[in-house]
Amino acid sequence: MTPRIDRRHARRLALPILAVGGIALAGCGGDDDVLRVYSGRHYGIEAAFEQFTEETGIEVEFLTGNDAELRERIAAEGDETKADAYITVDAGNLAAAAEEGLFQPIESEVLSSAIPAELSDPDGLWYGLTVRARTIVYNPDEIAVDDLPTSYEELAEPEWNDRVCMRNASNVYQQSLVASLIEHHGYDGALEFVEGWAANADIMGNDVLILEAVNDGLCEVGVTNHYYLAREYDENPDFDVELIWANQDDRGTHVNVSGGGITTHSSHPEDALVFLEWLATDGQQVLIGGNHEFPANPDVPPDEVLVERFGVDFVRDPLQASVFGALNPDAVRLMDEAGYG
Repeated sequence: MTPRIDRRHARRLALPILAVGGIALAGCGGDDDVLRVYSGRHYGIEAAFEQFTEETGIEVEFLTGNDAELRERIAAEGDETKADAYITVDAGNLAAAAEEGLFQPIESEVLSSAIPAELSDPDGLWYGLTVRARTIVYNPDEIAVDDLPTSYEELAEPEWNDRVCMRNASNVYQQSLVASLIEHHGYDGALEFVEGWAANADIMGNDVLILEAVNDGLCEVGVTNHYYLAREYDENPDFDVELIWANQDDRGTHVNVSGGGITTHSSHPEDALVFLEWLATDGQQVLIGGNHEFPANPDVPPDEVLVERFGVDFVRDPLQASVFGALNPDAVRLMDEAGYG
């Protein structure tokens, strides 16, 4: 059974939500009786905040922006920070925040019971809240299933020259995939694979462009996060791209997280804890709704699109998210060394 959050800290009356984009949080000068969240996550976050306030009565103000800028802002604000919680996408961003001392340790039976250990920081500094799989997509009109590559490593082989599309080196999702290769193969082994990718791949600026290129037959295969394809199906059920789960014959498909933690100098750490516990339990469905991510809480079912179009019983790489998150700087250096653009 999914654990329920303790709402002892929730105020009784629902209060209005102030949603603030960009890098300046408006309306913070007056009421201090409010939970403030800095968010590098943009998918469906406003709906989650609204429902959280409706269910708990805790007012939320939130700021969305670039992750590096948000972390820099939290650090610069120090013990006067406006942020009570920081949530973001990718284990590399979460590991960076932990390394920079932006999170305080969390002790929560609700979170430790709801979120698997491999999706959280071993010291309780942050917890994963949703899961995204980065895997191989293909155009069934361009390549037969029996001829598909089945692993990330196979895409480095010469036979895939000019047949594959991949994401650019500045993207955190691609960096985390490379970081996982470093952990599994060592730096030199991962370098060899990424050099192969650099030689073979058409490098693109986002996952949607990759999917469109595969759909149009410009690439036979690509590597993207699974939910981008699910969102294409929302727009066009006949979109001519399918996926396979990578590396099913060995360690499993690379999975990443979005997640969050309580800031070191939070003014409302108890409300921030209620917030994270709610997102990990009662709020899982609204958090994944519309974006087709997998819930981090294994007691929460994935949405029907994933079940029907992709299948959800696949082997996941069990590598601790904090491990490949911490390897992000090495991954960035390796991709530069490999000439991967």
